[in-house]
Amino acid sequence: MQITLGLDIGSTYSKAVIIDQEYNILARYVCPTGHKLKEVADKVTKEVLKIAGKSMDEISYTITTGSGRHRVDFRDLQVTDLTAAARGASHMYPGTRTILDIGGQTMKASKIDEHAKVLNFRLNDKCASGTGAFLEKTAKYMGYSTPEIGSLLNLAKNEVPISGVCAVFAESEVISHLSEGVPPEDIMYGAILSLTKRCVQLMKRAKSGPEYTLAGGILRWEKMAEVIKGEIKHDVNVPAGDLPQFIGALGCAILGHVRLRKLGLAA
Repeated sequence: MQITLGLDIGSTYSKAVIIDQEYNILARYVCPTGHKLKEVADKVTKEVLKIAGKSMDEISYTITTGSGRHRVDFRDLQVTDLTAAARGASHMYPGTRTILDIGGQTMKASKIDEHAKVLNFRLNDKCASGTGAFLEKTAKYMGYSTPEIGSLLNLAKNEVPISGVCAVFAESEVISHLSEGVPPEDIMYGAILSLTKRCVQLMKRAKSGPEYTLAGGILRWEKMAEVIKGEIKHDVNVPAGDLPQFIGALGCAILGHVRLRKLGLAA
């Protein structure tokens, strides 16, 4: 049995996925990236191999993506985030034509065809207010950790407007709301709505259309997916559990098998 390894060394979190020839996920692992990219690549690889009960010698092909994809010495190939996400999303939802990928430092909207080829895309990586980092900073200002964001959102009852188009101005609004006694959960909900508006605008610029698939770590918070669904007024695919943040790594692992077939090395 041939197995492949996909690594997504992102700016905030690094992910690893191992799959077999039938594209079944044998193991997955995620951890914060930090600033030592080579070390974190080694760590996620070691941990995912341990979970799968495999050794590196058993890996037939390794493909990397993410901002740190160049720093993985043992890779066979590297691909862009857009290429990896397109392959992963299309595998999970074959009808996907638009992918919205919200990461810690970037937000990407891409339009793809039935063969998972990227036709058009738009990026929003110039300001943290359009990324997951803004939500994490908002939580931190209010004394909450990132894992607590999901439960905080579930308590929200009212919409609190956060209109700042710049992270600095948006953070000032958050501080102002806190000083006025606005409940933290409502402020967090306002931050989600602010981010969602940027998502919708980005997808419009990418000339997007159904079927939509959402990816990225912040989609593990159900409230985020619910708000996006309401804004675009279409059915939206959201992988279950923590899978939204593994779409890029999964895409890399799938491309590993595609590459083996092209090279005539498939078992």
